[in-house]
Amino acid sequence: MRRVIRVPLLILLAVIAAAGANQAGSSRGAERIAREVRHELVMLPYYGVFDNLAYKVDGDTVTLMGQVTRPTLKSDAENVVKKIEGVEHVKNEIEVLPVSPNDNRIRRAVFRAVYSDPTMDRYAIQAVPPIHILVKNGHVTLVGVVASEADKNIAGIRANGVAGVFSVTNDLRVEK
Repeated sequence: MRRVIRVPLLILLAVIAAAGANQAGSSRGAERIAREVRHELVMLPYYGVFDNLAYKVDGDTVTLMGQVTRPTLKSDAENVVKKIEGVEHVKNEIEVLPVSPNDNRIRRAVFRAVYSDPTMDRYAIQAVPPIHILVKNGHVTLVGVVASEADKNIAGIRANGVAGVFSVTNDLRVEK
C-alpha cells in the first residue's frame, strides 16, 4: 500500500515543482520583455521631450500607451515592440497629439521656461530629458521623474507662467 501512495505523491510533488518553475520562468520572461520594450522605446530615433511612451506587459501581450507628436512615432513604436522575442500581440493605444502651430509654440516656450531654470538645467543634459512636456490644445501636462518635490513644483510653476497656457497638470513623479 505504501508504494501506491508514495508514487502518486512523488508525481504530485514533481507536478507542483514544475508548475512553480514554469510560473517563475514566466515572470522572468515578462521582466525580460519589459526591459527590452523599455530599451526599444527609448532608442527610437524621433522619441523626444515632447512625447510620452508607456507600456504594460501582460504575458505575451504588450499594450503601448502615451502621447506622441508624430504619427510615425506611434507606428515605429509598435513595429519595434512586435520584433521582440516572446511578444505575440501588441495593442497600440498611443494617442497622436493634434497638429497646431500654437501648441508647437507653447511646447518650445515651456521647454525653455522649465529647462532654463538654474535648478533644472541638470535635467536638460540627458539624452532624453526626464521631464516630458505634452501640449494638447493649449493644456500642458508634465510627465516623468524628478529628484525632489521642489523640482516638481518648480517645473509646474515655470510651465504655468508661459503665455497662452490654459492649464498645467503636473504628473511628475519624485524618485525615492
